[in-house]
Amino acid sequence: MDRRTLILGAGGAVALVAVGGVWRVTRMPQTAMAPWDLPPPPPADVRLDALRHAILAPNPHNRQPWLLRLDGSDGVMVTCDLDKRLPMTDPYDRQITVGFGTFIELAQIAASARGYRIEVTPFPAGAPEMPARLDARPVAYLRFVADPAVTRDPLLGAIQTRRTTREIFDAAPTAAQVAALSEPLPGVLRTATADATKLAAIRGVTVAATMVENTTQRTWMESVDLMRIGATEIDAQPDGLFLAGPMAEAGSAAGVLTRSALADQTSSIYKTGLDQQRALSESLPGAVWMITPANTRADHLRAGAAYMRTTLAAQALGLKMHPQSQALQEYPEMAAHYAAIQALLGAGGAARVQMLARLGTGPVVGPAPRWPLEKHLLNAKA
Repeated sequence: MDRRTLILGAGGAVALVAVGGVWRVTRMPQTAMAPWDLPPPPPADVRLDALRHAILAPNPHNRQPWLLRLDGSDGVMVTCDLDKRLPMTDPYDRQITVGFGTFIELAQIAASARGYRIEVTPFPAGAPEMPARLDARPVAYLRFVADPAVTRDPLLGAIQTRRTTREIFDAAPTAAQVAALSEPLPGVLRTATADATKLAAIRGVTVAATMVENTTQRTWMESVDLMRIGATEIDAQPDGLFLAGPMAEAGSAAGVLTRSALADQTSSIYKTGLDQQRALSESLPGAVWMITPANTRADHLRAGAAYMRTTLAAQALGLKMHPQSQALQEYPEMAAHYAAIQALLGAGGAARVQMLARLGTGPVVGPAPRWPLEKHLLNAKA
């Protein structure tokens, strides 16, 4: 199913539902979206300013695994909340590490507005290389350095409007847009395409991979367990995957849209969602992917930085993006599709495709929920 949008189909359609005299279908999350506002004035501490931007970074299943400890007057130690990992679909924490790369890059972009650069030390106490999982050791140490040579990053203005668009796309990127999103980035080969033949081959793999993730009970349940259904749940737990809007509120109020119904692969809710997810994967007017020369933790962080810059650049170009990560996952049921997508996209030898996304024009959507910055800080309040 689409992880954020649900249209209740045959056997599950519900109209307006009155609960306690209030039309709950009109409710939308409130506090869960507040971190996107970034109200002025900015915090005096440039670190807090950069970090309040960084928590808006895209990350797997919206887990937001970032734990942050301010160090002295210019440092931040970044560690992983180990309870936020995804052992079924991300058994080696590769995708989670990519999400730390998006976070760090967004912090650097935000710091540039204040004339600061960030000196990044990846895994200062050593990296748990695959197949070892992430552990309590820090993922990165960030040192903020005032530098008169730093100029404002041109992608800064796209941060608050960037969205992951889990919708059917309208049209393909233009040749100029494809060219702009195919320029290489540090340590990453980035490629975009709108070629119909190439896209047909990609679509064949990604649709099949999507069906594997959504029909394998243990991987599907990893998503179901992280579902937040309706505004009340989303505001109370603004992470994970969410179903919001009038139909979600109505279905929840009527007892039709529940986690138990989503978990039941014979239910009409599950089947409707599965059809939706297939349709999204088939909507592929363009694609963009990132390849690193190896598959180290440093490569994962670089891939995250590249993905962050790509999705901001796409937003600035008027394009929408939606990750298609299923075929890149390393659990046994996905092995054939993993090998197929690596070969199809040109990752030979030690090189690996780290990110793949749908690309095109599409509707404007709202932001994903976020915990406020103070929930990530271990030793200070934002």
